[in-house]
Parts: sequence; C-alpha cells; structure tokens
Amino acid sequence: MILNELKTDFEKAQGLQNLLISQATGGLGNFNDYILLRKYFIDNAEYSGVIPSFVRTNRDLDQFWQFIKFKYKHYAERKDFIWTEFSPLMDLLEGRNNKPSDTTISDGLKSFDEEGINAIWAKALERRKSDPEGAITMARTLMESVCKHILDSSNVVYDKDKTELPDLYKLTSKELNIAPSQHTTEVFKQILGGVASVVNGLGALRNRLGDAHGKGKAQIRPAQRHAQLAVNLAGATALFLIETWQFKNING
Repeated sequence: MILNELKTDFEKAQGLQNLLISQATGGLGNFNDYILLRKYFIDNAEYSGVIPSFVRTNRDLDQFWQFIKFKYKHYAERKDFIWTEFSPLMDLLEGRNNKPSDTTISDGLKSFDEEGINAIWAKALERRKSDPEGAITMARTLMESVCKHILDSSNVVYDKDKTELPDLYKLTSKELNIAPSQHTTEVFKQILGGVASVVNGLGALRNRLGDAHGKGKAQIRPAQRHAQLAVNLAGATALFLIETWQFKNING
C-alpha cells in the first residue's frame, strides 16, 4: 500500500505530484494510489487548505486528465503548472512557512485531540496569512474548546451556551490551581495574571477584528501580524493549560 511505502508526508506529497505529472505527460499513473493519496491530504486539516485546488476537484486521474489536457497543450507547461500549484504544500512540509513555536505547540496538542483540538489549531495556522479574521476567530475557538474539555473532564458545571471565554478561563484556571488569587509568590501572580489578560484580550480581539460578527461601514480589518499574534498567544496558552491539566491528572 502506497501510504505505508511512502514514510513521510513529504514523500507522500512528492508521490502525489509525480503521479499527476506522469498522467499529464503521457504516462499512466496508478489510479488507486492517486485516490489514496488524495484522500490522505484532503482529510488532514493541516494540509487541506494548501493542496492544489485541482486535486480537490478531480476525484480520479481520468477527471484530472480531462482537466489538464485542455488547460495546457504542451507537457512542459503542464509540469510547470503542477510544480507551482504544489509549492505551498511542499513548502509547508519542508518547514519554510513554519515558525519554531508552530511545531512545539502542534506536537503538544497531538496528545489532546478528544474535541478536535488539532483540527482547530491547524485551521488557525492555515488562515494566518490568507484569512486573518478567520485565524483570529479560530484562536478564540481553540481557547474555548480547551477550556470546555478540561471543565467537562473535571465535572465542573457551567452553562455551555452562555458562558463566555473570560469566565470559562476563570473556572478552568481555578480548577487547575493557576488562578492568580491562588498564589502568594508575586512573580507567579504576575505571570498567571498575564495569562488571564491574554485570554481576555483574545476574546476582545475576536469581537473587534474577527469574522464572527457583522461589520459596519467603518470596519477595521486585521493585518497578518494581528492574526499571527492572536494565534501564537492562543496556541501557547492552550498548550500551558493542557500540560497543567495532564500534570494534575498524573500527580493527583
């Protein structure tokens, strides 16, 4: 099975790209391999936003052939087109667009996916450049999802429909013993107070710049740097909560 033969995601992406190039230049690609590789990348939230659009729309190699043979006449044009369209995915897999914190947070969240946390994080990362408003909304959604899962797992009662993020975080921080009021050492109080301020700020930023509410004529549009800040802060804070929750469960 090709998914087992190609060990890394980079190799899988190369395999998919080579299949399409072969089909586009007179060769015969393996139809089943294409279906498996296409499904692998479409089903992975981290990659679904950067795979070529023609991979999403062409479900098999016959459909792709009908697409490419009319789009470009010459083999060289077809190869250049496929290479260009695959560049965002290959760049992502090679780490060119990832920051060190992205990998650290992603690795930490992999152990905490009961509520689809990884999918939310992947969407936040994916939208930072192309959709800053959506990225900011995903940053808040990440925080809400982590808090709710910790509270549910700890049997803490709250109104699932009405409790806003700041209050969710207050309940979560108390449950994890990381509320500023639960500590007497000044440096800890300052740091934990800063975390609470970050969470409150994420909620306010989403309301001001995110895409969850209607906008008036004087709309303020977030820049990429705003989305980058919101996503990084949400990821770091979510990872802190998760690791604290896991430590508490292990040590009682």
